Amino acid sequence: MKNSIDRRTFAAGILAAGVTGSTASAAPATVQPEQLHLKPNGWMPNNALPVLLYRQALPVTGDLADAMEQLFTRNGWPPQWRNGVYDFHHYHSTAHEVLGFAAGHAEIMLGGEKGTTVTVRAGDVAVLPAGTGHCRISASDDFLVVGAYPPGEHWDICRTAATPEVLARIREVRSPASDPVSGRAGPLPRLWIA
Repeated sequence: MKNSIDRRTFAAGILAAGVTGSTASAAPATVQPEQLHLKPNGWMPNNALPVLLYRQALPVTGDLADAMEQLFTRNGWPPQWRNGVYDFHHYHSTAHEVLGFAAGHAEIMLGGEKGTTVTVRAGDVAVLPAGTGHCRISASDDFLVVGAYPPGEHWDICRTAATPEVLARIREVRSPASDPVSGRAGPLPRLWIA
């Protein structure tokens, strides 16, 4: 007896099971993020809320940048840019940020100078609460990031010590109602309770 199945039968079976071949809907609901708890570090304020690092949140197939944009949009985090990560330490005082790593790999330092260095690869996603320091240390030539923010949040770039006014702005950034990877039922709304 032959155990092979032709492509048409396979595709029909997948569609009948409610699964599509598109990476846009491929974010597994069971993906749990690594949590990085960063403390204030030198001039970097960071945030009491954890950085969420989703490893292999999406499979590396097809147009991964497009798939990430669709996923973030569906989960209430409208994408705003495609590029990389700045090679200088900075933070945002007015917005939480999701970074979808759509191609290549990089070493990113989180938390400011002498912070925590993480290796990110295509398919990974990092969610940074407002005030979290980040900087690209090195990257492959094909490194590509999709950046998104919750609705109504507009990012700034801060490169100096946080003043009391800046710290107040960071505290005023509301916790999102939805996880950019897993939606309203995802871990972010539970983990980002101030």
